[in-house]
Amino acid sequence: MDNDAVRADSRLSIGDGEVLSMSRETRDIAAEDVCILIPTLDEAATIGDVIDGFHAEGYTNVFVVDGDSEDDTREIARERGAHVLVQSGDGKGQAVREALEYVNVPYVLMLDGDGTYDPADADRMLEPLSRGYEHVIGNRFADMDDDAMKALNGVGNRLINKSFRFIHGADYDDILSGYRAFTVDSFERLSLDSDGFTIETELAVECVKHGLETTVVPVSYSARPDASETNLHPLKDGGTIILALYTLAKTNNPLFYFGSLGIGGIVSGGIIASYVLWQWIQHGQGHEIMAMVSAAAILLGVQLLMFGVLSDMLVTLHREQRRRLEQITRTDRERDDGK
Repeated sequence: MDNDAVRADSRLSIGDGEVLSMSRETRDIAAEDVCILIPTLDEAATIGDVIDGFHAEGYTNVFVVDGDSEDDTREIARERGAHVLVQSGDGKGQAVREALEYVNVPYVLMLDGDGTYDPADADRMLEPLSRGYEHVIGNRFADMDDDAMKALNGVGNRLINKSFRFIHGADYDDILSGYRAFTVDSFERLSLDSDGFTIETELAVECVKHGLETTVVPVSYSARPDASETNLHPLKDGGTIILALYTLAKTNNPLFYFGSLGIGGIVSGGIIASYVLWQWIQHGQGHEIMAMVSAAAILLGVQLLMFGVLSDMLVTLHREQRRRLEQITRTDRERDDGK
């Protein structure tokens, strides 16, 4: 690591520290109120053009959080006028969480530094925040280059989006998009634990869980330049994302999570019981141990189903109470600001 890079043990001031509360009224968002957040890892081939693109659009408050790149990513970013932080841990998720500790402006526009996202879409991404939305997702499928995504990646993305829609009950079109705009206030209300590429998945789930006003806008998505290599492994990371979708349902949709486990237990127990019964009818052989296992599996499955129903009721009640408290807090804040 270079000595002149900003590290986690020093404080970096990004912006003037003003934090605005959400309002239903349309408001203009000044460029100085926006932090362009770019997590990077070995993006020397593209990071300079990305930063220059945002400068051309009028956004000069660029913050690069780097995963200790082995190339010249940090040096190029500093030469182009960006603030640079070398993250203290590993993974994109950890980088984003750490970077937000240093952001002191109301809005963040986050994207990858690989040159696939267009800085010209910045205004389109930020505009919904001016109308009271708290989180904006850029839909890559709306305007994607033919060679921007491999066929396997495309199939995996659509499968993950359909799974998210089924499990978590929201249609965000492209939950794996790395182009995000959000208010710092809303980000601070989320409970994020992901360290790697599942950060986008966790953000989408947390938006549903916390009832954030979320919208999707079309953005352009280009192929990576030949000199830039992806850090994503489709099969490994895709499996991790699917597992994360299911695991996160534990607190966001417990009826699905525990219900699926319960149904799995009941079905497994039923199959074993059918086998034991068939053996007894056909051959007169008893399988006491297998019968006990079957009964235990069915009983456990029923209990998990009941637990899922009760947990879902508690989550629904807690979610409603939290929304009321947040609404009261916003109302009080707006009243104080109006004085």
